[in-house]
Amino acid sequence: MSTPHESIQLSLNGEPHTLAAGLSAADLIEQLGLTGRRIAVEINEQIVPKSQLAQTQLANGDQIEVVHAIGGG
Repeated sequence: MSTPHESIQLSLNGEPHTLAAGLSAADLIEQLGLTGRRIAVEINEQIVPKSQLAQTQLANGDQIEVVHAIGGG
């Protein structure tokens, strides 16, 4: 279990970010204020299904892309 003061470095949409260790992808989405939005999350060039965001732990050095889904017809 991570202690509260530990942190990880990762890239979010090409920008460096420092986050608390032990966060899941779902925690990150919540911190970004994107809960309930139509988004796609890619970690290290792999799409993470919405159903797996809560189980997907973020790690030091991860490359994360969050993309807003745009509806169309």
